[in-house]
Amino acid sequence: MLTRNCLLLFLWILVEEGSVSSLRLPSSPPLGRSKTAREHTRSSAGPMRNGAAGFQRVKRGWVWNQFFVLEEYMGSDPQYVGKLHTDLDKGDSAVKYTLSGDGAGSIFTIDQTTGDIHALRSLDREEKPYYTLRAQAVDINTNRPLEPESEFVIKVQDINDNEPKFLEGPYTASVPEMSPVGTYVTQVTATDADDPTYGNSARVVYSILHGQPYFSVDPKTGVIKTALPNMDREVKEQYQVLIQAKDMGGQLGGLAGTTTVNITLSDVNDNPPRFSKSECFFHLRVPESSAVGSAVGRIKAHDLDIGKNAEVEYTIVPGDGGAMFDITTNEHNQEGIIILKRPLDYETKKAYTFKVDASNAHLDPRFQSFGAFKDTATVKINVLDVDEPPVFNKPSYVMDVYEDTPAGTIIGAVTAQDLDASSSPVRYSIDWKSDLDSYFDIDPVEGTISTNELLDRESIAQHNISIVATKLNSPVLTSRVAVTVHVLDINEFPPELASPYETFVCENAKVGQVIQTFGAKDQDLPSAGQQFSFKSLKEDGKNKNFTIRDFGNNTAGIVTKRSGFRRRLQEIYFLPVVIEDNGYPPKSSTGTLTIRVCGCESDGSLLTCSAEAIFLPVGLSTGALIAILLCIIILLVIVVLYVGLRRQKKKETLMSSKEDIRDNVIHYDDEGGGEEDTHAFDMGTLRNPKVVKENMFRRDVKPEMKRSPRPPVSQDSADIRDFINQRLKEHDVDNSAPPYDSLATYAYEGDGSVAESLSSIDSLAVDHEEDYDYLNDWGPRFKTLAGIFGEQSETQSDSTTTENTH
Repeated sequence: MLTRNCLLLFLWILVEEGSVSSLRLPSSPPLGRSKTAREHTRSSAGPMRNGAAGFQRVKRGWVWNQFFVLEEYMGSDPQYVGKLHTDLDKGDSAVKYTLSGDGAGSIFTIDQTTGDIHALRSLDREEKPYYTLRAQAVDINTNRPLEPESEFVIKVQDINDNEPKFLEGPYTASVPEMSPVGTYVTQVTATDADDPTYGNSARVVYSILHGQPYFSVDPKTGVIKTALPNMDREVKEQYQVLIQAKDMGGQLGGLAGTTTVNITLSDVNDNPPRFSKSECFFHLRVPESSAVGSAVGRIKAHDLDIGKNAEVEYTIVPGDGGAMFDITTNEHNQEGIIILKRPLDYETKKAYTFKVDASNAHLDPRFQSFGAFKDTATVKINVLDVDEPPVFNKPSYVMDVYEDTPAGTIIGAVTAQDLDASSSPVRYSIDWKSDLDSYFDIDPVEGTISTNELLDRESIAQHNISIVATKLNSPVLTSRVAVTVHVLDINEFPPELASPYETFVCENAKVGQVIQTFGAKDQDLPSAGQQFSFKSLKEDGKNKNFTIRDFGNNTAGIVTKRSGFRRRLQEIYFLPVVIEDNGYPPKSSTGTLTIRVCGCESDGSLLTCSAEAIFLPVGLSTGALIAILLCIIILLVIVVLYVGLRRQKKKETLMSSKEDIRDNVIHYDDEGGGEEDTHAFDMGTLRNPKVVKENMFRRDVKPEMKRSPRPPVSQDSADIRDFINQRLKEHDVDNSAPPYDSLATYAYEGDGSVAESLSSIDSLAVDHEEDYDYLNDWGPRFKTLAGIFGEQSETQSDSTTTENTH
């Protein structure tokens, strides 16, 4: 476009013979290429030049910058696009620039004075690759166009913001087996929405991520080829290949997309039919009365190929008996059917032996070098006499019946037929050998066997009976077959979980993840053949955490229904599961699986399940935590011992026992209960000193050494004062007690005393004299007490009189 515009401009100048004004380019175009627009002319009248009068065309040109605007621009300011300028603009702000076209005003804006163009928002090349706009310069005062309107294009510069995509994936392809290396398989194509003409954003390179060493991919074309020779379909038929397409030419930083290619090896005829080792010799018995054209036997060769490559053709090798029989192929199962071609005569020939070849109908010449594509088997046919007894269709029969089955229940049937030409009907009976055979009965016509009595597996677990088949036309000809009847145990025990599973779920477990596979067991026998089904409890259908998925192979799995498990919220979950067996009758039970929330690595490996691990700070190991706990426990024990010793010292100085003979001696700081406290101390000891035991130890303190023996108390002393003095002397010489003072209180009179309180404190508060003469009336036991208080009363009276006198 630039070349065309310049050429037109040049031709127009030559034709008009005008002078071309100089074109100014910006000194430093910011982001793109400078482009000179088409020049537009304008005629005006002017003075004569060089003495000649006439008109001269004054030409003005526009110059602006056209840019590749960067797509997906994320800057905070509008993106600078370019600049429009005309020669008529003298820099006096007399020219105004206008912009119209695609996105003018909404996407692009122009500075009316300077002509600078900016993009207002981020652009996407994949939405619109370019914008066509029109620009014009007008007089700012009269709004008159100074130049004709000109058109230009702003292109969006591409960046690599789209990854390659396989629009047709996933792919399915096939390749013949045994193909050589480099055989074409298929071609994958990835498209990149980025600009293919700019940079390497749309240059795609293919690589194979999974599928080696079997296949390879061309990095430029995406053609997949075989990379390993002689891949055998009979060994592995399906392959899954993962292809990656990466832009930027596969360089670092390019974006990539992947697709899956499922490749199937198609079959080729690379395997001949083969008779198995056990079937290389076929032994058939044919009645002599068999009709011509009837099938007298079947043989089969196995081919590992499939489809038409497995079609087998059978041929009889000429020789002994080859003329008597023919063989054809069954199209459905590829069996060889031997057909009688001529009538048989038992008296003439009793047996025929011949060989049969089995070969493929469609041969592949590429594999004929491997050897002959056929196999040979020997067939021997014995001709049966017409007087043959009936023949059972099985050499022996095995039947199963549950114990306690009601009498008359059919448990199975035997079938025998007469191979003679007469096809005589067959009658069945049980060969009675013992009383045990009476448990069963047989229908003589149909051959169905039924129970005659209730069976008990604990008594007899297996019954062996013999069935006799007799030809109706010839009762002499009979045949026998052994029938084994297994008495099955009824389903008595429900299934249960195979073991107490230790299940955990990771805190980073995903939705649908199988966190535990478990099975079941059953105590019923036999264990072989048991089938278990697993399902969630109906009442637990609203469980939003876990569910049960039955795998169909006697195992099931615990599947998460959500993510975001946290030990802080709940550490243990309980999931009930219903297990049902296939016994008769079916039994079921409900087990509970305990699921513990644990912390795991990103790959699912277990870290810890203990709840205290949540509170461990970062970097603090379990050993360090245990050491800290031990230190705390030791400190607590020291504090407890210290407090206990302090309390023990305090208790040793207290007199708490009521049985101590010195229970009337207390500390000075023990104020007691006053006169009203009649239960604090016992005066019985002071009233009856004779009952004091000798060598009585003090109980208010713990003695540290052996106390010296106490001198006996005088039995003749009746004076309390002497008794007290004697006790004081004893304690003065007692080395086991510390020296301390005690307050002795003797104001105890017992419960319900008519004398009321004898407290000295109370006596001091009484103004009148107390008369203790009534103590003489209480008997001889109170004479001493009456004498003491009588003397005190007289002394007090004398003191009072003396004071009053003074």
